[in-house]
Amino acid sequence: MGVSLARRIASPIATCLGLGRAPVAPGTAGSLGALALAALLVHYRSWGSTDFALLAVAWFVPAVWAAHAVSTASGEKDPSTIVVDEAVGQWVTLAGATTFNWKSCLAAFLLFRAFDIWKPPPVRQAERLPGGLGIVADDVVAGLYGALVLFAAGCFNLY
Repeated sequence: MGVSLARRIASPIATCLGLGRAPVAPGTAGSLGALALAALLVHYRSWGSTDFALLAVAWFVPAVWAAHAVSTASGEKDPSTIVVDEAVGQWVTLAGATTFNWKSCLAAFLLFRAFDIWKPPPVRQAERLPGGLGIVADDVVAGLYGALVLFAAGCFNLY
């Protein structure tokens, strides 16, 4: 695949169709975009936790590839325009929901963003992995933390 073709494919994936170009808080925009898609899939296709886990797994390799390609082309380790990692991490968090409603979606969003920003171990260590893998892996680990807390909250009927 030619460099320009790869770049033309990688950029829309890495930026989640341009959400990463939001002038303020592009990571939050990427998470909200993933959440909006999730809400549509839950409402119109009755998606559940397993579906979001499978979606995150299916997007992991394309996300790593696109993040690596855009990062390499920009010369930056983790450009703020790359938000596909936030989308994958958000879907990982949603995989922990025991039910889907506005409260569980809000909780999933807040939990994922908190763990992504706070970066408790091993989130920060995953960020140090090379290339696109490091860009995406830290969000997956943050998503796992979010999923665990969301699952526990659901077990106690907190949403």
